[in-house]
Amino acid sequence: MPSRKKTAMFASAFFTCICSFVLICVVLATQHWMRSEVRFSGTNSSVTVSLRYGLFSGTCEQFVAAGLQVSEQAFQVADNLSGTKAKSMITAIIVILVLGLLSSLLSSGFTCTNAVSNPYQTFLGPIGVYTWNSLCGIFILIAMILFPASIEESDLSIELAHGCFSFLQTHTKSTHTYGYSYWIMLLIIFLNIASIIIIYFYDHARYSKKKEQERPIENAPKDVILF
Repeated sequence: MPSRKKTAMFASAFFTCICSFVLICVVLATQHWMRSEVRFSGTNSSVTVSLRYGLFSGTCEQFVAAGLQVSEQAFQVADNLSGTKAKSMITAIIVILVLGLLSSLLSSGFTCTNAVSNPYQTFLGPIGVYTWNSLCGIFILIAMILFPASIEESDLSIELAHGCFSFLQTHTKSTHTYGYSYWIMLLIIFLNIASIIIIYFYDHARYSKKKEQERPIENAPKDVILF
């Protein structure tokens, strides 16, 4: 059976890993990644399309020049994207987040196992927790980088607006605001770092204690050594 200290430390890390897992599920499920105001000019008037979307679905609203709402509709991101580049970017982000979800799940399993037992395999101990938490953090960081890239390089919001209203003409201006679904990923990275720090403190304390036990002669009094 593990010591109380080990159980407490790994249980704390398990809690942060589970929180990370739940938050990744929230990130994938919610559509508050981006809110964009995309303006188009026509022959007689200008039209503004307000979009709010995530990785799978979203809503779009059309406003005329006077600010009067004309129409509103829901859409599926995959259906509104015609360009291969934009679709590839969204697909890559989804795949990376799923990999992060699996890494977080494995990290939760490793920390739970160590909280209730002493696994014999080295990789099932702190090394495994370091590995899976690091991978999860890296996957989330990549997703945070790729999504803005898809907005700027692939004109994701503009393409989604055209998918909602095909009659739109010349694009003139866009403003983007990242929603809470996007910023939650920053919290996930911090949770992964917290898990690594908790296990590091436990592992460091255990290593120091082990070294002290391996060198009893160095700490013994001289008269004991002579005897």
